[in-house]
Amino acid sequence: MGTLSFDLLLGDVRSLKEKRSVVRPIVAELQRKFAVSVAETGNQNLHRRAEIGVAMVSGDVGHLTGVLDRCERLVAARPEVELLSVRRRLHTDDEE
Repeated sequence: MGTLSFDLLLGDVRSLKEKRSVVRPIVAELQRKFAVSVAETGNQNLHRRAEIGVAMVSGDVGHLTGVLDRCERLVAARPEVELLSVRRRLHTDDEE
């Protein structure tokens, strides 16, 4: 299993409704293009910040890494957000 956590700075957003109009299309596109689990996972009450989490399970580490790389590129390329940081974690069978 692999996870990504994106810390995003949103552009000219003045309300939580405007924030949702920026975050929802990103979440939907990640789900549609890459068949990953995606949700807004933090900063829900801040207008200009968003945290989006992505998770994927695969038996093939190469495939997993490739999909996570493409997810990261998609979010980084979105002009309406600034990608402040990405945390990536690959979970192994040895972890409890």
